Amino acid sequence: MRLSHSIFAIFIGLGLLSALPAQGQARRSAYTPPRTADGQPDLQGVWSSTTSTPLERPAELAGKAFFTPAEAAAYEKQTVKRANADVRSTDAEADVAGAYNEAWRDRGKVVKTLRTSLIVDPPDGKIPALTPDGERRAAALTAERRDHPADGPESRALTERCILWPTAGPPMLPGGYNNNYQIFQTRDQVAIVIEMIHEVRVISLDTRPHLPSSVRQWMGDSRGHWEGNTLVVDTTNFTGKTRFRGASENMHLTERFTRTDADTILYEFTVDDPAAFTKPWTAAITMNQSPGPVYEYACHEGNYGMVGILAGAREQEKKSK
Repeated sequence: MRLSHSIFAIFIGLGLLSALPAQGQARRSAYTPPRTADGQPDLQGVWSSTTSTPLERPAELAGKAFFTPAEAAAYEKQTVKRANADVRSTDAEADVAGAYNEAWRDRGKVVKTLRTSLIVDPPDGKIPALTPDGERRAAALTAERRDHPADGPESRALTERCILWPTAGPPMLPGGYNNNYQIFQTRDQVAIVIEMIHEVRVISLDTRPHLPSSVRQWMGDSRGHWEGNTLVVDTTNFTGKTRFRGASENMHLTERFTRTDADTILYEFTVDDPAAFTKPWTAAITMNQSPGPVYEYACHEGNYGMVGILAGAREQEKKSK
């Protein structure tokens, strides 16, 4: 990844992109993306969201929205050293939990904007506080996981069950590895193939309304449209089982995909969920073009890992009697 010296700030209010500093405006408006046969801005290709930039701004960087290039390079080195999975633990359980060694990891560089957090609004780079209802749901979930950690497959996280991963979202957040996406376009649809768990997300570009509120889906119900060179995607109808960062099933998600140069897509998303958060919040990620291909990641429900987890839980129960 090349680090840009054009540092620009991104602020989104009420799900719409607001003013950028002049330098950022020039970069965005100066680039003319290629077009598909249908005349749409061409987002197709393989893209990676790998980054060492955290979602929320670390306490040690409080009040600092951007790195300098030298600070970014130092932070990247510190991240690799701090998270090095090849440094084994003397605690057996922790050692097994960290069994994926460093060869699996996508550490990446900081985002090209040089921001110190993916969250750009609120300005402090933090997820807003939960509402009282959000706090109650979070407490109930914590108690459920503590008291019934492995009663059955449904007790385990969606990631362990190979149903959904944060990289799939939406919103699509980078993870420890497998952060590749392949985008395909037709006149009426945009499809995103997600490397992790090999999910495929299909976004309709027609004017049909969202599904009835009684119909809930793991990845929600997405509708897209073009605003100039930006693909804007509106997603509703989430299931309450996904609980993105404490969100409820009524989360309203607005995403924006803008190709800012030949090698970069600026991916922005705004979470609006008054039932869970005290105010909306926005993040921005620079996705970088990758040579590909995207290989199949064969993660599926009912795999032997789940069998082992539940069998181990039953053995622990026997020993505790």
